Amino acid sequence: MSRSPGSVTAVSRAAAHSFSKAPQPRITLIEGLGVEGDAHAGSTTQHLYLVKKDPTRANLTQVHLIQEELFHELRDRFVIRPGELGENVTTSGVDLLTLPLGTRLHLGASAVVEVTGLRSPCSKINAYQGGLMKALVEKHPDGGVIRKSGIMGVVVAGGEVAPGDTLRVELPAGEPVALGVV
Repeated sequence: MSRSPGSVTAVSRAAAHSFSKAPQPRITLIEGLGVEGDAHAGSTTQHLYLVKKDPTRANLTQVHLIQEELFHELRDRFVIRPGELGENVTTSGVDLLTLPLGTRLHLGASAVVEVTGLRSPCSKINAYQGGLMKALVEKHPDGGVIRKSGIMGVVVAGGEVAPGDTLRVELPAGEPVALGVV
């Protein structure tokens, strides 16, 4: 089942492990690895915290996506531009946080990212802009936690992705499974 398309508004990458990623005119997604030239690309985890725990763990965080609508939601308290929260792909028109596990995001002409879970922001976010962590991790009235810092995925089909490309959502078959933290 597919939903109407959204769009890619920015793409970013960083060769070194840094908090923010530099906007690019285009990025190349490589199947099974992630974003070409990005510090988090690899078949096993590249996230420094996760490498310390288990360097052989499969890399479920090859691509980080954030919806641009988050920046608009927070604009009265923070100035955030694409790539500054470490995302590779900034999108518009699709509520990424409500997608079920296994959703496939078709980006541009050929790239496909399969959603693996929610990003859990780390304390470096407050060092970037004080109070931002609290704005990105809220308590739901029912006691649950709402994480707004984007979603993670793995590349299942490679290709180039650029601002202005379409984003098409392909929902997985079967009963939807809510995203957990990866």
